Amino acid sequence: MKGQMQIYYDEEGDFLEINIGKYTEGHFRDIGEGVAERVDEKTGKVTGIAILSFKKRAKQLKGMKINLPVTLDCAR
Repeated sequence: MKGQMQIYYDEEGDFLEINIGKYTEGHFRDIGEGVAERVDEKTGKVTGIAILSFKKRAKQLKGMKINLPVTLDCAR
């Protein structure tokens, strides 16, 4: 995946979505435990990820450092 990263967080629903590149038509495919990958409808490539109950999960990562830029390899 290449391109700009877009991050969307819905505080009320506690839902985080991260997409890479141009936002295209697609669907979510459940990969388990409240996590889904976003799949481009035309190419079948993974273009993002969605996480339910993100705030609860993030508390478990307290103190974790992440270096930017981040490289994600979501190829299947």
